[in-house]
Amino acid sequence: MKALILSLLIVITYTFEGFSQKNNTKSDKEQIEETLMHYIEGTAIGQPERLRKAFHPNFNLYTVANDTLWTRSGEEYISNIKTGEKYNRIGRVIFIDIEKDAAIAKAEIVVPEWRTFTDYFLLLRYEGTWKIVHKSYSWRELPKTEKK
Repeated sequence: MKALILSLLIVITYTFEGFSQKNNTKSDKEQIEETLMHYIEGTAIGQPERLRKAFHPNFNLYTVANDTLWTRSGEEYISNIKTGEKYNRIGRVIFIDIEKDAAIAKAEIVVPEWRTFTDYFLLLRYEGTWKIVHKSYSWRELPKTEKK
């Protein structure tokens, strides 16, 4: 009888421990949103260390300018973000699509009176964390408002 009660206590303990760990773990979507916010906020408020949290060290950025493919290294991109320098950027995540350990995401970054950027990301989960491994983007000019 003591062995049965002890066995039940062990099973109950492990069940509750597993349940509490599962509830404290962020979902993939929440982890990806957090990664994207490291990018969005890191660029807006001058925190290059947050960009390093978001991006895989070997990532590149791609866009087309004047009908030419333009590629830039992630390290070059991050080096242009100066610590503590605030940039007039307002970002939001548009959507996230996840399949197992791969995801795509779209974000919009508005720089008032200049441009709206549309960013497309490829993210991969490895070693327990989501990282941006690829960023492609485009932009459109915003009309300048007349100053009175």
